[in-house]
Amino acid sequence: MTTPQKWAAAGIVAAALALAGIGLYLSFEHVAGFAFDRLGFGTLRQGQLFTGGVDTGIMVLIAIDLLMAWLRRPVGWIRYPVWLLTAATVVLNAASAAPKGHWGWLDYVAVAAHGIVPVLFIVVVDVGRDSIDRVVRPERAERDSIPLIRWLLAPVRTGRVYRRMRLYDVHSYPEMVRRDQELIAYELWLKRKYDGDLSAAGQDELLPMTMAPYGYTVARALAMPAEQEQAAEIRDEEAALRKLEAGTRRRLAETAAQAEALRADGALETVRAAVDGETGQARAHAQAQVTAAERAAAKEEEALESALVAEARARTAAAESAEAKERTAVAAADRETARLELAAAEDRRKAADADKAAAAEAAAIDTQTIAVARKAAAEADERAAETEQRAAEARLAVLEIARREAEEIARRESAAVAAAQSREAAAEAERRAAETRLATAEIERLAVEAEDVAKLTPRQRAVRKVARMCLRTADPETGELRPMSLPLADIQRELDVSSSATASEYRVEAAELLAQGYRP
Repeated sequence: MTTPQKWAAAGIVAAALALAGIGLYLSFEHVAGFAFDRLGFGTLRQGQLFTGGVDTGIMVLIAIDLLMAWLRRPVGWIRYPVWLLTAATVVLNAASAAPKGHWGWLDYVAVAAHGIVPVLFIVVVDVGRDSIDRVVRPERAERDSIPLIRWLLAPVRTGRVYRRMRLYDVHSYPEMVRRDQELIAYELWLKRKYDGDLSAAGQDELLPMTMAPYGYTVARALAMPAEQEQAAEIRDEEAALRKLEAGTRRRLAETAAQAEALRADGALETVRAAVDGETGQARAHAQAQVTAAERAAAKEEEALESALVAEARARTAAAESAEAKERTAVAAADRETARLELAAAEDRRKAADADKAAAAEAAAIDTQTIAVARKAAAEADERAAETEQRAAEARLAVLEIARREAEEIARRESAAVAAAQSREAAAEAERRAAETRLATAEIERLAVEAEDVAKLTPRQRAVRKVARMCLRTADPETGELRPMSLPLADIQRELDVSSSATASEYRVEAAELLAQGYRP
């Protein structure tokens, strides 16, 4: 604010405070006496306290309202109790001037005069509050006021317009008028289409009239079915995607459980085969050792018995020879001794052969037992190898499942990325289309306003509308206009023309108008 503006603001505040002081003084005197005389307060002091409490409450609420507006945190409902208390003060002031007997016309003037100052003070306070709000919040959208002449000429329809502006936050009064005009024009077009019988129209065609009380424009109401269908399709797609993901997660869980079961079975078979092999090998070794020991002991015992028998017989034969040949010569004794020694050597040889045969037999038995044990161990090893192979196949199956799961996750991620990109592209395309529609609608509105100002005939308006349609079909790169490429069906649909000849005439006249330099 400049220095003169600051001085002007200070003067306004001082004048407002002076007005507040005057109003409080006058109100205090009249209301206090009226409260003591008419309202049943016991003493004048109590009437003055009542009046001071009401005036103080009004001033406190006004101060809070102005302070919150200054802090950019306005509280909208505070002004309502201020208005209520001020209205009560105005009524009490007016009642204090009411005569007790017959009323004259000056009595009415006096009653009205007692309420002027409080009402004026509240008006000044509301103006100050709005001024502060506009200064501290310049970005706040301004709400247009409805002209007074409209209230006087069409109070019912104007009340509906005011209601819709307030309910659906429409700040522009010309925008609200344009919406009403579009709705009226659409309703008239619909009546003309169905020969005045709106009951023959479909529900989608009647949506602008149905949704108008809820703040919908004609274009938005007509686009609502398509938007709802698109939203329903998006919800269906999301539900199908969630169902597919749930099925994939269930299959992955089942596959992982089967893999864990196969892995556990393979490990159990491996351990079982290893234990069986070790047990069989140990049992075979033990049996072979026991059998070999038993055979060796039996052979040794037989050899010992043979040696003892041979020795006993030799001693007996020697004794008998000695007794029989006592009288033989020393040579015969030596010969007998040599023979005995030869027999003993033969016996020892036989015992050695027996020992050798026993050892060979024991070795053969031992070798056969070990071979059996080795065969059992080989069979156990083979079973363990088969179990290990099954376990490897199970691990391979798990790896294959994991690979498929990774591919499925990658595929889902790619699908999700593609879907997100598609949705983003669709949203961008929709945004651009919405911007184009908005720009087209704004151009159309300005053109219609210009045509209203120019007071053109319906045919001139139709030709200009076709020209604007031709401008929308221009080449986006070169900007070349091709009016004759505009389909006649589009012209018939936009202008509600049943004759293709009339639509062709409109197109030719629009091409001539564009050639003359028409641009909306």
